[in-house]
Amino acid sequence: MQLSSPEVPESVFTYSAPKLKFGPGAIAEIGHDVAALGARSVLVITDPQLVTTGHPERVAQALRSAGLRVEVHDSAAVEPSDASLATAVERAKGVAPVDAVVAVGGGSSIDTAKAVSLLLSNAGELMDYVNAPVGGGRAPQHPVLPVIAVPTTTGTGSESTTICVLDVLAAKVKTGISHERLRPVLAVVDPDLTATQPPGVTAAAGMDILCHALESWTARPYTSYEHKTPEQRVPYCGANPIADMYSERAMRLLAGAFRSAVAGDEDARTDMALAATFAGMGFGNAGVHVPHANAYPVAGRVHDLGSDFRPDGYGASEAMVPHGMAVASTAPAAFAMTFEANPQRHLSAAAWLDPQGLDAAVPEPDRLSAVLRRLMRDIGQPSGLAEIGYTDADVDGIVSGTMQQQRLLATAPREVTEEDIAGVIRASMHHW
Repeated sequence: MQLSSPEVPESVFTYSAPKLKFGPGAIAEIGHDVAALGARSVLVITDPQLVTTGHPERVAQALRSAGLRVEVHDSAAVEPSDASLATAVERAKGVAPVDAVVAVGGGSSIDTAKAVSLLLSNAGELMDYVNAPVGGGRAPQHPVLPVIAVPTTTGTGSESTTICVLDVLAAKVKTGISHERLRPVLAVVDPDLTATQPPGVTAAAGMDILCHALESWTARPYTSYEHKTPEQRVPYCGANPIADMYSERAMRLLAGAFRSAVAGDEDARTDMALAATFAGMGFGNAGVHVPHANAYPVAGRVHDLGSDFRPDGYGASEAMVPHGMAVASTAPAAFAMTFEANPQRHLSAAAWLDPQGLDAAVPEPDRLSAVLRRLMRDIGQPSGLAEIGYTDADVDGIVSGTMQQQRLLATAPREVTEEDIAGVIRASMHHW
């Protein structure tokens, strides 16, 4: 179903990004950078598993060398929930007043830092700020504490975005908090920190990069929306020339680096870190759509399946689906469904991701899907939702969870119905 034409089309798009420092060894300069923000007391947020790598303490020492007071909390949980974020916030409230929050880790640590920053500076409870209809959808009334993001995985792009993603346990759905004030003020991207990233994490997180770029590139154009007033504009404004540039560059980098990075190639890790940054700059403004909307219930409902699915590299003590893996799980079918909305964009993306033309003979509507399936199989992603533990009996529940993600579905290049999503979920049970 195509989008209806607006009576008064939008003529304005916006673009925002954090200040960026990129390159091997970049974290050695973080003390200078954070002190320059005017901070004197800093809370470093990371997760217990990452503490064992020594990266958080290296960051803390670099901050202390600039004369800053530093406390390190390992309060981030892998795939944060409303419960884990509330615990992290309460723990942070026990610290003397801080001027800035530094996140060291993947998207889980960065999103935890965003929640802590928000609730140390604004009244209310976490669920007050979670996107409607799951939560209250409240906007922060006051500036939040500055967040400085130090990603140690190549994937989430959370260092570039306005979004804090979480599982709402009672609702059995993954959703988020989204507001411009949550965007980090500085991203310090040091590819050396990804050397400890296991291959399974590189693969899953890399699929998140890829879907960020693909969904941003294929998002509905900003001109397809109704014209908005300044106060109505949201960070996700649709495909636009600047986001397009970053998304294309991310896909071209991924085409040459992804498989090699999973295999452990050092130069490829640097390209993956740069691709993650570029993709974040793209989707952090254009937006994402169907695969990400599906990912929230796919990840959120796995706890109730009785599944013993444990992804490689995550050290999970219970069934879980990493965010990037959840996004990728329905991507081939989702892009087949959106193809007719903009065939040329789908075909261009397929060509960039498959420069050797291995899938060039596949019929056009299925070509991008074929490229994705080949890549997913090469890097060891699940063969479909069935491998995770889902069955046809779970389709309605996933559809219900997806349809709650209207903030994301509004960015899709065509109108999306429950029937559309059900078809995508059923087609994603088995990719090969």
